[in-house]
Amino acid sequence: MKKFHPLLLVFTVLVLTAIACQSTSTESPPEGILFRDDFEDTSSGWDQVNVDEGITDYEDGHYRMFVNTANTDAWANPGLDFQDVIVEVEATKVGGPDDNDLGVLCRYQDVNNFYFFIISSDGFYALGRVINGEQELLGMESMLTSDVIRQGNATNTIVGECVGETLTLKVNGEELAIASDSEFIRGDVGLIAGTFSTAGTDIHFDNFVVREP
Repeated sequence: MKKFHPLLLVFTVLVLTAIACQSTSTESPPEGILFRDDFEDTSSGWDQVNVDEGITDYEDGHYRMFVNTANTDAWANPGLDFQDVIVEVEATKVGGPDDNDLGVLCRYQDVNNFYFFIISSDGFYALGRVINGEQELLGMESMLTSDVIRQGNATNTIVGECVGETLTLKVNGEELAIASDSEFIRGDVGLIAGTFSTAGTDIHFDNFVVREP
């Protein structure tokens, strides 16, 4: 088992205060879909940052998160506001160490307050919250392992459910963790990726969907 980062850092907020905007598309999403993005439209609202510390930007029909600093997390948000949601994304590791973290966010208030649902490319998972800038895993003391997670340079479907006070992490169709927390009621959604002792985590995200429970 391994611990999650004792201190969460995010390079995007150090170099850019992104002005989020929603997609200009007038097409109505299917019933039950609150938001979806295949990252083909680079004006759909996500952060676009490219610095020495890393990248959070659209790239060739996916959203790339490259973290080039050890013990660092980066995240990005589309600038939306929801209460109860199911957040899903396809995440592919394309480079860097397997000892990483990647996943989705919900009820994001600001850089110091949100829920996260993560896995690593060496088979670990966790769910938790950042509150007043402090990380806390929920329902577990350390990240746990599961054979459900595809390791190495592979694609995993990650789902974070925020329904009332119940938080659930599902990976590749299997429920891995569930916890209860009432700290955050609503907020933005998002993506997260990060490093532990080795820099270079490189993740491609695609087919991001936010659904009603």
